[in-house]
Amino acid sequence: MNQLAISEQQYHAFHTAKKEQKLRNREAAEAIGISEGQAIANAIGREALRLKGPFHEIIAEVPSLGRVMALTRNESTVHEKIGTYQNISFDHVGLVVGPDIDLRIFYSQWKHGYAVTEVSDKGTQRSLQFYDATGTAIHKIHLKDYSNIDGWNALVQKYRSDDQSPGQTVETAPAPPALKADHEIDQAGFQAAWLAMKDTHDFFILLRKFSVGRTQGLRLAPEGHAYKVDNHATRQMLETAAADGTSIMCFVGNPGNIQIHTGPIRNVKALGPWINVLDETFNLHLRTDLIAESWVVKKPTDDGIVTSLEVFAADGSIMAQFFGERKPGKPELETWRHIVSQLPAQQ
Repeated sequence: MNQLAISEQQYHAFHTAKKEQKLRNREAAEAIGISEGQAIANAIGREALRLKGPFHEIIAEVPSLGRVMALTRNESTVHEKIGTYQNISFDHVGLVVGPDIDLRIFYSQWKHGYAVTEVSDKGTQRSLQFYDATGTAIHKIHLKDYSNIDGWNALVQKYRSDDQSPGQTVETAPAPPALKADHEIDQAGFQAAWLAMKDTHDFFILLRKFSVGRTQGLRLAPEGHAYKVDNHATRQMLETAAADGTSIMCFVGNPGNIQIHTGPIRNVKALGPWINVLDETFNLHLRTDLIAESWVVKKPTDDGIVTSLEVFAADGSIMAQFFGERKPGKPELETWRHIVSQLPAQQ
């Protein structure tokens, strides 16, 4: 069977799964044994149009769309923010730094891009969707009723690829690198370097320098600087912050993008396995049944200790990170420290 016939067959199987099982795109693709990126690519010539890179140039023009919804997710957590893309730059890391849309972008992971127009009983939904080499979604930009459709049309035509053949070849995800055993780590050096940190961003450098995995590093942290809490801690923290008005920071990401919310939250609801924030311009959806470990982490900085709640899946990947709202030059909020101090330690 040739690629065109395979794409056609998969296209119909995907939409049948969506309709009959009432699945979202990611779950419907998984149900028929393909990636979401492949499912979207199979719709080229119908709902989808392939975009050409470089993708940082597309992001640089997203402000022309006006207010949109930015969506970044990983296997277990979805982060949605409504706002305008502002203060966009591209160096080693791509940045979008606005009061609403706040991103750290790793464009080396961005391999495929599509403009998608879906018509349903909810109306016409337009989005830009970007995927990695495995066909896993990195970032999506959804237009709203008030977004600039003329800007969308111009952007899509400008970055329309010459290749509009349906289907997409994807790669198999590489196996994660093997970690060193604890006894192979310079634990004294690692702990001394931890205590010498001046900025929370130093933590990533610290892990690389000592070849330490993230949760492994938390286990090997200096005494009192990392401890496990009960896996219900995320729900308790969100509900408490919503009740007392503490402004938080919520980081959700994948290898290609990190999306950040900063501000108070108000409407926290548990629905089945999901804990949700359902605010006007910020939605968070986190699968609590997929939480394998929850840690409180304390990192030294020039502004004092910065405390985070970090939530991990069974494979050691980070689902989400939470901080109290803070700016460089200011200590973290005492109300945030109080919330974290009340989280029950793991028994």
